[in-house]
Amino acid sequence: MTPRYEAGKEDTMARSLEGKKVAALVAKGFEQVELLQPRQALEEAGAMVDIVSPETSGKVRGWNHQDWGEEIDVDVMLADASSENYDALLLPGGVMNPDILRTIPQAVQFAREFFDAGKPIASICHGPWTLVEADVVRGLRVTSWPSLETDLENAGAEWSDAEVVVDRGIVTSRKPDDIPAFNDKMIEEFAEGQHGAPGHRAKARAAGAR
Repeated sequence: MTPRYEAGKEDTMARSLEGKKVAALVAKGFEQVELLQPRQALEEAGAMVDIVSPETSGKVRGWNHQDWGEEIDVDVMLADASSENYDALLLPGGVMNPDILRTIPQAVQFAREFFDAGKPIASICHGPWTLVEADVVRGLRVTSWPSLETDLENAGAEWSDAEVVVDRGIVTSRKPDDIPAFNDKMIEEFAEGQHGAPGHRAKARAAGAR
């Protein structure tokens, strides 16, 4: 059973995402806990979360530590998904999942559209691989699973070994142990909403600003 997300003592973020719609973009092999716990946290804060996936069977199977995990329902096929219908994007990790997504042009474009529209994005573990492929990490401060450090730095990001990093509405964390901190910052940034007018964040990236 997936552990329940525990809100902070003051629970100041409870229901702060009422009316927000979040897309969780996943392919086969997503790290199960990195989707299910953040999704639960988002829903408890009032958000509606759609599982968006290129899988055509209506189900997508997760990865649970060292073996296959649960199958979960796909809410919206990637082919039918529009970033305009969502306020924020969640990118779980797992080695297989982002490695598949970054080979699918529509998935890469879907992620890029959130960035260029100034919408908040939360990505954990290997999830930032999709952002590397979308060419949106240049000038960003990020973290990730350690093996992605070179990939992110080669793509122009400033990588650090921290449980959570936030830069201009982009939230990143390293691993499942970081999920409590990741959830807190994700909800905070998603509640804050759009970071600048459409295209503003992309211009800041090109200028190397933070």
